[in-house]
Amino acid sequence: MLRTIIFKTTLGLYFIVWTPFLFLSLISKKICRMAVLAETRGVLYLANKIGGIKYQIHYPPREENGIPTKPDANVRLDGKAIIASKHMSILEVAILVLNIPNSFFIVKRELIWIPVYGWAFFRIGLLPVNRKRGQTNMRKLSERVANKIMNGQNLVIFPEGTRVKPGVRPALRRGLLYLAHELKLPILPIGVDTGLYWPKRGLIKPGTANVYFENLLPSTANLEEIANAINRHSA
Repeated sequence: MLRTIIFKTTLGLYFIVWTPFLFLSLISKKICRMAVLAETRGVLYLANKIGGIKYQIHYPPREENGIPTKPDANVRLDGKAIIASKHMSILEVAILVLNIPNSFFIVKRELIWIPVYGWAFFRIGLLPVNRKRGQTNMRKLSERVANKIMNGQNLVIFPEGTRVKPGVRPALRRGLLYLAHELKLPILPIGVDTGLYWPKRGLIKPGTANVYFENLLPSTANLEEIANAINRHSA
């Protein structure tokens, strides 16, 4: 209990201290991204030093002609895949931001309305979506995503739509299938157990959180196949 109170209090103060720096960084997209990345490193540092939370990334093993390749040889981080991740915590968001180069996320538009922080997220390229507009909104969204991918950016999407507790397996949203089909991109599933250590609600627990990059799935994969891959190693 005490660890959680100290961590969340410190984190709240940390966000407050960073607010003016983020505001000033809005002058440049490049500077703003640098500021967001620097702040994200600080979040993980506080999670480690106060919360006792470390993290480890696991890549799928792969062999070619009987010769083992590098552990991450089957991971597409060049913008030519849609990265679909389990979403349990702020923790995996921070981990993915720092470990996936040139990443951008599709987020609910309400997040962009948050003063300074929402503006910074929009400035660095997060794409807000109005879920109520349905198919019309998805067509426009796919065009914007395509433009970013053509510029070498990596799309990260949380197909469950919201943070979930460990063991919860909600149905995936069909927007992922739409984007994969329209953009003809494979899907890179990611599983996590971050909710065991930094849950949406509840106590912080020390330990090593895990992020699992799974094998690529084709753009024609169905929701069940994608869900099975995302949940294969998730808590």
